[in-house]
Amino acid sequence: MTGQGSRDGRRVAVVTGAAGGLGQAVARRLARDGFTVAALDIAEPDPDGSGEAAGVRPWHCDISDPAATRQAVGEITEAYGGIDVLVNNAGLLSGRAPLLETTPQELHRFFDVNAVGPLLMVQACAPWLSKSAYRGRVVNVASRTFFTGSPGQIAYVASKGALIGMTRVMARELGEHRITVNAVAPAQVATPGTRAHSGDEVFAATMRRQAIKEFVTPEHFAGLVSYLASPDGAMVTGQTFVCDGGGLLH
Repeated sequence: MTGQGSRDGRRVAVVTGAAGGLGQAVARRLARDGFTVAALDIAEPDPDGSGEAAGVRPWHCDISDPAATRQAVGEITEAYGGIDVLVNNAGLLSGRAPLLETTPQELHRFFDVNAVGPLLMVQACAPWLSKSAYRGRVVNVASRTFFTGSPGQIAYVASKGALIGMTRVMARELGEHRITVNAVAPAQVATPGTRAHSGDEVFAATMRRQAIKEFVTPEHFAGLVSYLASPDGAMVTGQTFVCDGGGLLH
């Protein structure tokens, strides 16, 4: 490995949770930006989505399984010669349940995917990110619920808050290798996952609280990830960015 990206000269991006929703939009955008994209997911690609689109190859992986993450990263680097960008998008979404009814098992379930999974992916990808000629990038998909303290979602909020904290530690520890690490938090975007827990009125109420009263799309969010993966983002690290039309001002 010479640190020159993939064998055909293209940069290589790994996007987890990319079978549909936000992850799929991010994978598509990075492919348009010129990346070769490994789209990891535990599920099969959305049949109404891109599937194996130009520059995007689906990869089956359970990111909460240490052996599976190591195997997937090994296969990706064997196929493409390296990794330049990691987007930790895979995560469990949450309905609402009272705080006093939440079990330790539920908390562990969310942490396994939303916090441990990104840790395992960073550990597997870091040796390759450190060799990237373009400066390695890690983008962790967090949640603005960490700032709002969304009632009824303590396991989800806690796991995403952990990811924001992890982002800061990762930025400090990986900075010596010129790897940037940032967190991004989307609005309540209408994806199949979020639609399973929230109806039209909930989405409309969220939008009415925004400074820009328009629904945020997966493509808007993918644009933020694209910036952080671009040459312009080379000195931006340890930050948390919210893409929600000004609903949360902080």
